[in-house]
Amino acid sequence: MKIGIMGGTFDPIHIGHLLLGEFAFEEFNLDEIWFLPNGNPPHKEAEEMDTSLQHRIEMVKLAISASPHFKISLHEAKEGVHSYTYQTMLSFHKMYPRNQFYFILGADSLFAIEEWKYFKGIFTTCTILAAMRDDKDVGDMEKQISYLKMKYNAEIELLRAPLLEISSTTIRKRASRGLTVHYMVPDAVADYIKEHHLYT
Repeated sequence: MKIGIMGGTFDPIHIGHLLLGEFAFEEFNLDEIWFLPNGNPPHKEAEEMDTSLQHRIEMVKLAISASPHFKISLHEAKEGVHSYTYQTMLSFHKMYPRNQFYFILGADSLFAIEEWKYFKGIFTTCTILAAMRDDKDVGDMEKQISYLKMKYNAEIELLRAPLLEISSTTIRKRASRGLTVHYMVPDAVADYIKEHHLYT
C-alpha cells in the first residue's frame, strides 16, 4: 500500500489539512492518508498547547470520518514524550515493510528540514511530498528539492494543492472571541469546539 503521512498538533484540524491530504491522495495515487496527532511536539512545550491531546484526537476523528481513505494513527499521541519524525518513519518502515510511505510537509518545513533531529533518517524511509505555498515560488522549491536530492539522495516530489490562508492559530483566536469557525473546519469539528468550550 502507498500511505501518505500527515503529522501535526491539529489544534484544531482544519480544511487546509484535509485538502492537502486529499490532493496528495489523488495526485500520487495513494491508498490511504494517515493523520498523526502529535502528543508532545519538540517545538512546543506542553504548557503552550491550547487543547488536551484527547480533544485534538476527537477532532481529527470527526474531521476524517466521511473519508474512507483517511485514517488516524495514534503512534505519536503520547503525552510527556517528544515525538520526532525520523523515529516515527523508522518505526513505520519496520512495522509495515511492504508499505511505501509519503511524508507530506509544507514549503517552510522543506527549507528547514536540515535543522530537524536526525533528518537523514527520514530520507531513507519515505518519499517527501512538499506542498507549495504563496511565499515560495516554484523556482525556489525546485532548487531546494534538487539540492536535497543531490546532497542526501532524498526522494522528494512537488505537491500542488490549493493555497488557503487558514491556520489553527486564526481559528483559535476566532473561537476565543466567540466568532464562528464554520467553513474553516468541518461542521462536526466546529460543533465540537462550541460544545466543549475550546479556546474560550
